[in-house]
Amino acid sequence: MSRFTRPAVITTAAVAALALAACSSTGGKQETEGGGGGGGGAGTEEITVAMVTHAAPGDTFWDQVRKGAEDAAKKDNVKLQYTADPNGANQARLVQQAADKGVDGIAVTLAKPQAMKSNVEQAVDADIPVVALNAGMGEWKDMGVLSFFGQDDELAGEAAGERLDEEKAGKTLCVIHEQGHVGLEARCAGAAKKFDKIEKIYVKGTDSANVQSTITAKLQEDNKITHVLTLGAPFAMIALKSVDEASSDAKVATFDLNDEALQAIKDGDIIWAVDQQPYVQGYEAVDSLWLRATKGASIGGGQPVLTGPAFVDEKNVDLLLKK
Repeated sequence: MSRFTRPAVITTAAVAALALAACSSTGGKQETEGGGGGGGGAGTEEITVAMVTHAAPGDTFWDQVRKGAEDAAKKDNVKLQYTADPNGANQARLVQQAADKGVDGIAVTLAKPQAMKSNVEQAVDADIPVVALNAGMGEWKDMGVLSFFGQDDELAGEAAGERLDEEKAGKTLCVIHEQGHVGLEARCAGAAKKFDKIEKIYVKGTDSANVQSTITAKLQEDNKITHVLTLGAPFAMIALKSVDEASSDAKVATFDLNDEALQAIKDGDIIWAVDQQPYVQGYEAVDSLWLRATKGASIGGGQPVLTGPAFVDEKNVDLLLKK
């Protein structure tokens, strides 16, 4: 049996994240000053932490990351400043702005490491502790970042590929919703290492109509496609519409979860999801910066702190829905 598929590991924190209310945002840049902290139970002096992600507006995955960060901030008496922009250059500028404010720590995603590298290194050179989360598994150390909290995306892709092979899947579309995102490319590459019937397609993740029409067209032109593997829960829900529109028998699997995808697994519409526990990523990133600032402590010993992969399917979905 694959070490990835048996058993699926789900932590209490990850379960709790699935029931959280969504945070609203508008435009490409999302910003909240003081989005957590104050009056925490840590009994330590308040510090300020900036979290800068590449979240796209409306992507509910990031609600879970943010909720984890906010919960840690409340516990630790941290003033959390959350900003996000899916554009690499814009995200890098947000890092620079946080450093210019003299924050006590920065938690950042590195989906587009080349765009981020210079500004992250400048923050490190200014003696601001920086940790990475979610994306940048292969690049964080080279930037002087202290820790990484997330999933090895290539390893997670291999797990998905193994599972597709075990299930004797046929031709499978691996749908990349953001070009240039190193983590998404790694997922498809990992899947292709273990399963040789992967075909990558690119869609514009910020345009739902484009996502649906592109997947639909591909399914209509190639009836040998038996599976669609999306790299985010919102895109799995769109892929289900494409399958219906194309009158295809293809099955849908995905990386990551939201409430809709969780229910779709329960209903048998999505066959499984690879969960990287985004709540844990947000929580540990903030908590680690508080530990460093107040205790001089570090997490990971120079190695990444892995939060996934873990499979969610019909065998354990009831546990998550109950929580």
